[in-house]
Amino acid sequence: MKDLKSSVSKPLPIGARINIADNSGARIAQIISVMHYQTRTKKLMAAGVGDLCKVAVKEGKPDMRHKMAEVVIVRQKKEFTRPDGTKVQFEDNAGIILKDIRLGLPKGTIIKGPIAKEVAIRWPAVAKIATIIL
Repeated sequence: MKDLKSSVSKPLPIGARINIADNSGARIAQIISVMHYQTRTKKLMAAGVGDLCKVAVKEGKPDMRHKMAEVVIVRQKKEFTRPDGTKVQFEDNAGIILKDIRLGLPKGTIIKGPIAKEVAIRWPAVAKIATIIL
């Protein structure tokens, strides 16, 4: 996992529901915690593009429902600014389920829709199966 040069806002707090953008079997998941998040005491964790989160799967195939999984956020509705000054905004909040956190290997084989360039830099294995990098 590499560092990001852009300042990505963190608009997805704990409890936010996100779409799952791969073919792993899950459709909607709820964020439980954000990995490697450091903050002051009693402040809620929040996630943005490129962050690793632990989620509970709410909707999907029966074998995936009511399970916990690790997700990388690939799209967010709230706009964020890149170092060159461009502002990026997507239509929905979406993530990709990982099967191996250390290597960053995604569980699915296809990603539906675009992913942010920041995700492709931080998670190269996710970028390999992406159809569009924006």
